[in-house]
Amino acid sequence: MYVGTRIRAFSDPLFLFYFGFVQHPEFPPNLEVTDETLDKASGTDVNNIFQLTVEMFDYMDCELKVAESVFRSLDTSYAVSQTPSGQCRLAPLIQVIQDCSHLYHYTVTLMFKLHSCLPTDTLQGHRDRFYDEFHSLKSFFSRSRDMLYFKRLIQIPKLPESPPNFLRASALAEHVKPVVIIPDEAPADDIEEPESLIEVSAAPVTESPNLVDVDIFDATFGPPTNNGFVKDDRDLQIDNLKKEVELLKAEIERVKSEAQKYIAQLKSQINTLETELEETRKLKQKALLDNEELRDELENLRKQKGDTDKTQFLLIEAEKKVQANEQRYNKLKEKHSDLVNTHAELLRKSAETTKQLTVTQQTREEVARTKQELEFAMEEAKREAETKLDDQSFIMEQLKRELTANKEELSIIQSSLQSSEQVGFETNSRLQGLEAEKDNLRKTVAAKDAEVYSLRNMIQEKETAMRSEKDKSSRELEELQDKFMKKANQEQMLQQKLLDEQFNLVQGTVREAENIIQDAVAKLDDPLHIRCTSSPDYLINRAEAALESVNLMQQGHSEYMKNMADASSLLQALTRFAHLTADTIVNGSATSHLAPTDHADRLTDHCRECGDKSLHYLTDLKDKQSIGHADPEAVRRAMQRILDLGQELRPKSIDIRQDELGDMVDKEMAQTSAAIENAVKRIEEMMKQARQGSSGIKLEVNERILNSCTDLMKAIRQLVVASTSLQKEIVESGRGAATPKEFYAKNSRWTEGLISASKAVGWGATQLVDSADKVVLKTGKYEELIVCSREVAASTAQLVAASKVKAARSSRNLSRLQQASRHVNEMTANVVASTQSGQEQIEDKDTMDFSGMSRIKLKKEEIETQVKVLELENKLQQERMKLGDIRKKHYDLGGICDDMLEDVKPPSKPEISKKPPLSQKPNIPPKKDGQLNAPNPAYVSHLRSSQ
Repeated sequence: MYVGTRIRAFSDPLFLFYFGFVQHPEFPPNLEVTDETLDKASGTDVNNIFQLTVEMFDYMDCELKVAESVFRSLDTSYAVSQTPSGQCRLAPLIQVIQDCSHLYHYTVTLMFKLHSCLPTDTLQGHRDRFYDEFHSLKSFFSRSRDMLYFKRLIQIPKLPESPPNFLRASALAEHVKPVVIIPDEAPADDIEEPESLIEVSAAPVTESPNLVDVDIFDATFGPPTNNGFVKDDRDLQIDNLKKEVELLKAEIERVKSEAQKYIAQLKSQINTLETELEETRKLKQKALLDNEELRDELENLRKQKGDTDKTQFLLIEAEKKVQANEQRYNKLKEKHSDLVNTHAELLRKSAETTKQLTVTQQTREEVARTKQELEFAMEEAKREAETKLDDQSFIMEQLKRELTANKEELSIIQSSLQSSEQVGFETNSRLQGLEAEKDNLRKTVAAKDAEVYSLRNMIQEKETAMRSEKDKSSRELEELQDKFMKKANQEQMLQQKLLDEQFNLVQGTVREAENIIQDAVAKLDDPLHIRCTSSPDYLINRAEAALESVNLMQQGHSEYMKNMADASSLLQALTRFAHLTADTIVNGSATSHLAPTDHADRLTDHCRECGDKSLHYLTDLKDKQSIGHADPEAVRRAMQRILDLGQELRPKSIDIRQDELGDMVDKEMAQTSAAIENAVKRIEEMMKQARQGSSGIKLEVNERILNSCTDLMKAIRQLVVASTSLQKEIVESGRGAATPKEFYAKNSRWTEGLISASKAVGWGATQLVDSADKVVLKTGKYEELIVCSREVAASTAQLVAASKVKAARSSRNLSRLQQASRHVNEMTANVVASTQSGQEQIEDKDTMDFSGMSRIKLKKEEIETQVKVLELENKLQQERMKLGDIRKKHYDLGGICDDMLEDVKPPSKPEISKKPPLSQKPNIPPKKDGQLNAPNPAYVSHLRSSQ
């Protein structure tokens, strides 16, 4: 579990660096960039600087977690940094120290940059996080600096006692970038490998195999005897000595391993001092010469030693000396650590002093004095290092001599036992090997014989089985060939039967299609079908669908000719073709009932031709000889002529391309608004002229009429604005991913209605102003002004109805539009009332004088008056009929069928006949035959609302 935690701690910085490198490729893998590159990476955007600072904090947190994980895994009870396992754990921290030094400098720079752009309260969280990381980083550097492992590999920078004060902008100049220095390794030729103080390879360890051999020999042949007697005291003494030698050997191995550890430590310290102090090499060479002399003296003393008891005594003395030397080494190591710390501190001071020298020229004298002090301190360090080196060399030589003597004595004892034990061991092992080999050979021969016998039996069985299997296979093959021939004949018959059945299906479907088309052609001369009517739009829809069915029919015919075993596609196409062709013929006949005579005759002839061509084409499909070259091209041409004639019969109310409808709507609404504004300006000008050219009751009447007209124009302007807002809402909610132009083109009928209503409103406003001008100038009639005001109200009602068709019930713009429509009706009533009131005030009412008239004369006047009233009523009725004819023609131009007007009552109020054409009727789904004669309720209600 703990190992997994450390692995995760090591992997987190890698993941953060990877994702950070993707976002900020300016930073190299070692994170070392210049201040200019850092400014370029952060940019001038405060958000980018803020985000980059957070990423730096996260990265430093991960690095500090790695260091904390490593330190927790170390045992502080001993010098763990000098053991191989401890060094293996501490090695990654070198890279962590380098990364943290760069990250610390970058975060300080970015924090000062943030404080120059943002208020201090906003960055309180950043400052708290930086202070926590500062103390953690300082503790990490201090702890690493005390470890001997890092002292010879890296120079760790020293952070200031207190963190920078970001609230003071000048504190950035006091910031010193922490620099991590890694000493360069000397070339291999210049480094002289120090001679090992202890010859480890001089005495190979061979005691363990000898002891094992003795035990094996005793276990095989029994304990040695002297002429059949038990071992004497000498043999027992030898055994005791052997056990003591084993104990001494283990002790020597332990001492040797400890000595090797200390030697490795001292070698690393010596190499570090050699790179810093060149003069120590001479002292080392002198020590090596002395070592050779002492080695010669050791050889002379070793020849005089032969007694085992003396050897044991010397080993005990050597152990005591090793312990004493260990204490000396510990003291020496502490002094050496202090020396290295002092040296590193001096080097850091020198680096800081050098950097301060480049920053300012005012402290040159102080730097010179500091350099002198540093040089004196370095000389003192050199001299002290030389003294320590002498002590180390003497101690190492002493230890080496003692260990070498012990090894020689042990080798002599071991050699005496090897000769007697080796012979017996070799003989025993040789005999055991021969016996084992003989047994293996016997077992192998027996196994091979059994395997050969089993293989022979298996071969015989296989041959017998193969013969029987071959006979059986030949018989089965003959039976399968007979079955295959029968199956092939059967499949051929079934295939022919399938082809016949498929063709019979085609013939049956063709006969049914002929009946459907013949029934449709028969309706062309059916008297009962005369009352059925249809619109050109529906005829066009049916003709286009029939043309598509002809294409599908041709495609299905080609597929059937390629594979006559599958007639599904042809049958489907036949069914669709028959129904759509019959539907086209029937609707063509129904449309001809409302068309002009010339067009009706042509349409009937084309429908009859289409039926004949279709029946001829179906006849070709029924015959096997003619089905291959059956071609529906003649049918297609006949249907195309029906489609073209239907296009001619369509009402041409507004000749506008569908892709221009969107622009046309905006244009008409803008023209309507402009017409209303011009009307308001003209009314104001007329007001000024009326005040200048009239007075009294005439001026009062004109002002009242013009004010009511102005109020009506303002109300209409509000209604146009509300209608425009509602139209935008409808387009935005209904167009989806399409553009507004595409929405208008898709809903062309609705769009044409808006255009027609807008034109009507603009035209009505212009007519109203003209009528008011004529009334003020006494060249017009008051009735004309009343009719124009009502026409404007009807036009606005048409605009409201067109806008309301596609609006949502809960729309606020729809509520505004309805409220504006009611306001227009109120202002229209106001105009009518003002006009009628003014007409009553201005027109003189002649009163008849009945004083001189007799009864006979009064009766005559009564009769003449009744005659005049009847004449006026008759004339009124004629005018109303004329108005009905005008409206009928008006709606014919707008796309309304003539026969639908028969059920509408005659209008009761006169209107102006110069109104622009209305939009065509909405695109209502086609009706069935029984519903074609019924009047359209939407159209009737539209007529009533406009009356």
